[in-house]
Amino acid sequence: MEHPATNRRNIKIIRSAVKALTAVTALLLGASLAGCDAAANALEAIESHAGIAAGAPSPVDATDALEQLKSVPVKGRAPKTGYTRDEFGPAWADTDRNGCDTRNDILARDLANETFKPGTNNCVVSTGTLVDKYTGTTINFVRGQDTSSDVQIDHVVALRDAWQKGAQQLNADQRKELANDALNLMAADGPTNSAKGDKDAATWLPPNKAFRCEYVARQTAVKAKYSLWVTQTEHDAMVGILEGCN
Repeated sequence: MEHPATNRRNIKIIRSAVKALTAVTALLLGASLAGCDAAANALEAIESHAGIAAGAPSPVDATDALEQLKSVPVKGRAPKTGYTRDEFGPAWADTDRNGCDTRNDILARDLANETFKPGTNNCVVSTGTLVDKYTGTTINFVRGQDTSSDVQIDHVVALRDAWQKGAQQLNADQRKELANDALNLMAADGPTNSAKGDKDAATWLPPNKAFRCEYVARQTAVKAKYSLWVTQTEHDAMVGILEGCN
């Protein structure tokens, strides 16, 4: 059986090749919208087959997200009683059993030009470049005591928010899955992630307005997947964002 680290290197090679092919296709088809869509769909299909598309959503279809939001119940926020981070299992567990913890999996997915700490089977990310979706800025990541926090791994649906909106009713394994689900995780600018805290879409949105549609769509997808709910003000804020997309 091929080693997980080798699989990850192969996936990176495949993604680079597909991106190059997509660029060539777009050039040949010029401004044809149908051609661009076809190339994007091909990329998504290949990435999905490689097992990496679950954490890297395709461009937002606001109509689909709005329809999915209809399936998410609207209820009041439950008390924070009983919440601790431990209710969602150990931080950054290796839930996919690829030999690498979740934090490093997401860094490897979201950073460009990443390098790995020697002797870690290409698991521990040492350096890389993040084009941060929350701010639209570029951050150079360097692992270290004083620098690692410059790039944090954000839970798109914050765990405390999830706890107050249905996660209390999930079992321990389901909460652990939620905390490590690539769909609900993304590398982000540390200070901006800290400012977000456990806020929902009614009280916090990414400063980068160009990312708000995808952000709200991902929150919708996560809440639907794990049978969580939204408050009325949160629901209305999400609808307002999604109706302004596309």
